[in-house]
Amino acid sequence: MKHERAGDDAGSMDPREEIVLHLKSMRAFAMSLTRDLARADDLVQETVVKAWSNIDKFERGTNMRAWLFTILRNTFYSERRKAQREYSDSDGEMARMIAQKPAHDGHLALNDFRKAFDALPADQREALVLVGAQGFSYEEAAEMCGCAIGTIKSRASRGRAQLAVAMGFEKNEELELTDAATVAVLARNPRSW
Repeated sequence: MKHERAGDDAGSMDPREEIVLHLKSMRAFAMSLTRDLARADDLVQETVVKAWSNIDKFERGTNMRAWLFTILRNTFYSERRKAQREYSDSDGEMARMIAQKPAHDGHLALNDFRKAFDALPADQREALVLVGAQGFSYEEAAEMCGCAIGTIKSRASRGRAQLAVAMGFEKNEELELTDAATVAVLARNPRSW
């Protein structure tokens, strides 16, 4: 039963049934446009969905095949134009570069940080500011404070640990704060940011 080209009886046929008669030729046309079998099948499927959902716009007695090919062609070129405007970011690098945390989250986190930071002993705050926020080496901070390097490392480490507990951070949890100084103070390696 070959119905590839709908003949005289196509005018009396239900248009939904007639769509099926043109699937093979639509697939061939889609292959000529896409040169990709999977993409061609997707394009035919999209065409059928659009035709089915807009069947009330098809005028009985007109050329169903031409109507379907027009939908298929328009769908193909619309997707092609859309793809030219889109940027493939499969690894998420572009999204990370342009993403911004909402400002209100940063303000709330900064307020929490300030409260927790102010509750630290003065020597721990000093060590964290020098090593974390200001970016001095442990050696430089120890010289400024007139103490041993181990003392500065210990103060900074205890201060970070108390801040992490006060702010509810889990061990090795990635920090999501918007304030660079806050991140630097809590960072394990102050030179890494």
